[in-house]
Amino acid sequence: MSKDYYQILGVSNSSSAAEIKKSYRKLAMKYHPDRNQGDKEAEDKFKDAAEAYEVLGDVEKRKIYDRYGIEGLKNSGYSGPGNFNDIFSSFGDVFEDLFGFGGGAQPDRNGPEPGSDLRYDLKISFLEAVHGVKKEVEITKRETCWTCEGTGIRPGYQSQTCSTCHGKGQVMRSQGFFRISTPCPDCHGRGQIITDPCNDCDGTGLIRKTKKVSLTIPAGVDNGARMRLRGEGEGGRRGGPSGDLYVVIHVESHEFFKRDGDYIFCELPITMTQASLGHELEVPTIHGKKNLAIPPGTQTGQRFTLRGQGVPSLRGSGRGDMIIEAKVTTPTKLTEKQKELLREFSELENDKDDSEHEGFFKKLFSFAS
Repeated sequence: MSKDYYQILGVSNSSSAAEIKKSYRKLAMKYHPDRNQGDKEAEDKFKDAAEAYEVLGDVEKRKIYDRYGIEGLKNSGYSGPGNFNDIFSSFGDVFEDLFGFGGGAQPDRNGPEPGSDLRYDLKISFLEAVHGVKKEVEITKRETCWTCEGTGIRPGYQSQTCSTCHGKGQVMRSQGFFRISTPCPDCHGRGQIITDPCNDCDGTGLIRKTKKVSLTIPAGVDNGARMRLRGEGEGGRRGGPSGDLYVVIHVESHEFFKRDGDYIFCELPITMTQASLGHELEVPTIHGKKNLAIPPGTQTGQRFTLRGQGVPSLRGSGRGDMIIEAKVTTPTKLTEKQKELLREFSELENDKDDSEHEGFFKKLFSFAS
């Protein structure tokens, strides 16, 4: 029985070339022998789809088929795709797209090659991060060899065409039904072999050097921030640009101050008498000493705000605030005189109306009973 190529691919005779290819790709994926090992029916459908696509995917063959059918194709000399190797070689572009083997234009491996980016981890103090600081660091990296200008070839000599791939940079290897293009193992895909390497860089195009780099850390930088220094990474090859240097900031903690964004937090220990009677203290901030009025009756956990005494904003819009949390301390070593005065104070407290405390304990005992 005569085959209907349009019916095999599931398209109409008015379908575009793109629609025909799309349908064939779908069938090839479904009935591919590697996915249906030992399935004779799937193998036959795969062959039929390949035959149909070879005809309908070719403009001239499709014209003959549309006008004269399969007999017209045979009379024109067409005998079908034949065996599996013929199928895969005929539709290389389809299967490369389908299974990810090769395909597409290869990059110029002998053209300019940019240098790699580098990372440097820098540790700075808490106050250096707050106020900003200038640092000079020493890094060891590979820079472009200017003896050979990054080519790796000894001046006055030239590279030679690779005898393995004949300058193509790619070699073909078989994998099952496929013939796959892979980078040449001898020239690493460049198509050229360096037979006379540069004496200074041993043919790599790069030489190792130690360099000092000046860094300006802006005020307000935080832990984990990243600075980018263009062109301070590894050198490029064959005229390619240098990479970049990324400096990652690690901020040390502070024994007194803590930070959250542009805000500074700290705990301020005060005595019982300062908390009870009120007091004016001189407290440290990240910008110097400031006066703070402690009102009478201050409790532990009570907070006070010093406006503008926080971290400078990296966006240049002022500074954050400093939040001070009071921590009332209880003395552990008392003189006899202090003990006597505290006992006297306690007696005076007992003489006062203690209805507030009594109410609290009544509620507490009611929950416990």
